[in-house]
Amino acid sequence: MFKIDLHTHSQDSPDGSLTREDYRRMLESGGLDFIALTDHNSIEFAKKLREELSKKIIVGEEITAREGEIIGLFLSEVIPAGLTAAETVAKIHEQGGLVYIPHPFETVRKGLPLAALDAIAGQVDIIETHNGRAMFQNKGGQAKSWAEAHGKPTAVSSDAHGRAGWGKTYNIVAATLTRENLAALLANATYQKGFVGARGVLYPKFNRARKKFRRA
Repeated sequence: MFKIDLHTHSQDSPDGSLTREDYRRMLESGGLDFIALTDHNSIEFAKKLREELSKKIIVGEEITAREGEIIGLFLSEVIPAGLTAAETVAKIHEQGGLVYIPHPFETVRKGLPLAALDAIAGQVDIIETHNGRAMFQNKGGQAKSWAEAHGKPTAVSSDAHGRAGWGKTYNIVAATLTRENLAALLANATYQKGFVGARGVLYPKFNRARKKFRRA
């Protein structure tokens, strides 16, 4: 069995702080078997870690589309922020990536609203139904209902921005994953669901403030 987390943020995200050593230790300890780096509007650190730490690192990006955030998995080129949701998912698929929808329907964070998600339903590959940071506005039930109605595979994620909560939320699949089989594996996955706790929820604000202070 293989444990995978498809939504994490490294030090290359403005609000993230996971380091190369954090990823290396998680993989070497067996805490996770595959990890997607989904930094905000960037894939440079993810590409570097994939070269250093093997194909157990999935190159992803959490892209700020006009309507909300969309993750591309298995990317080779960065996708610019500010495009429409339709343009964003088209660019993900143009380079052979998978469209993963993080924390849909949330307004505290930049989740896609229902109308925007319905408009791209045919292009969605995976939808997130449990997010480890969704403590104040949890739309997991609504996301699960949408996935069932549209026949989409689901996933859980830590959405870790730091070490708190890291490795507590993941998908458990029966075989080593590839871009081609990930959606099918998730259709038969089991899940470990956890939350990052108060510290994990506050990581983004803390990380942004810390980085701003260092630049000053």
